[in-house]
Amino acid sequence: MMTPDLPRAVRSGEELDLTALNEFLQTNASDVGQVLDVRQFAGGFSNLTYLLKTADREFVLRRPPFGANIKGGHDMGREFRVLSLLRGQYDKTPEPVVYCETSDPLGAPFYIMTRVNGVILRASMAPALNLTPERMRQLSEALIDNLVAIHGLNIMATGLIQLGKPEGYVQRQVEGWIKRYRAAETDKIPSMDKAGIWLQENYLIEQAPAFLHNDYKFDNVVLASDETTNEPLPVIKGVLDWEMSTVGDPLMDLGATLAYWSEAGDSPAYRNFNLTWLPGNLTRQEVVSRYTEKSGRDLSNILFYYVFGLYKNAVIAQQIYDRWKQGHSQDARFGHLLPMIIELAGKADSAIESGEL
Repeated sequence: MMTPDLPRAVRSGEELDLTALNEFLQTNASDVGQVLDVRQFAGGFSNLTYLLKTADREFVLRRPPFGANIKGGHDMGREFRVLSLLRGQYDKTPEPVVYCETSDPLGAPFYIMTRVNGVILRASMAPALNLTPERMRQLSEALIDNLVAIHGLNIMATGLIQLGKPEGYVQRQVEGWIKRYRAAETDKIPSMDKAGIWLQENYLIEQAPAFLHNDYKFDNVVLASDETTNEPLPVIKGVLDWEMSTVGDPLMDLGATLAYWSEAGDSPAYRNFNLTWLPGNLTRQEVVSRYTEKSGRDLSNILFYYVFGLYKNAVIAQQIYDRWKQGHSQDARFGHLLPMIIELAGKADSAIESGEL
């Protein structure tokens, strides 16, 4: 029997002031009711996510990690606005409830949304996951088909166009993530330098702009489940973690997904990113073929986007590792990220050398 994504006790140092939170809700979102219990979702390395329980309902609160200074990746107002724009246009998002733009009462801006119940497939579940290869294939196909649907949203009619400037998006992203890496660099990693130079020398003609999730993978998707066994079904109920979403070249989004898409032959460290290495899942090349078939887009230059996805993931991990090294986080997981950064950089370089995903 599958276990749904269960929250745990709040980690030490990441507690919420429940009295202050309830005072805020009474004034700004009285329909929520009084929060009686707070738990924390353990997954993820970015924004902190809490389960709020009232007498008869459940909500989710998102706030930046303590000590974070990476504004773009922790903009609670932006994420709340994205959810608000998607309401009525895309039915697989939680309902936004309220946004607090000041650091009162919880020490940082935050927002609250309704909880979408279901199953989230995290990499840590892989050893105990007993799904058939046929079901895993259905699940991975549903994941890619839903990404195509997100990229098919009309960015003008929905107002999503206001979230970004599509022109020059790829170059800005490459230059921006190289700059972020330099700002957070703690150790000399030659393969990171090599990948950054290659990306700067191989800019592409951009695809027609689309709405991008920018962190799309299994553990940001809520799946429907069988009522008896809790086994995940190939039906997506919700997509979470929209803090990096924007408007730009959709293949940048697909490249990010491919960068998380581990295969059976990958190293154990890389397989910790996703459970897509389990039997039945699409391979990275099959992901490209499926996306091409469903979207009709030209993916002949997908290598560039894949390499950028690996590089960006390495930079994100580097930023988190740097924050831990400076003492801004006590989360022990963050102190073990350096080997993963080196692994990602090496994988980017291998892809460049071989020309293969």
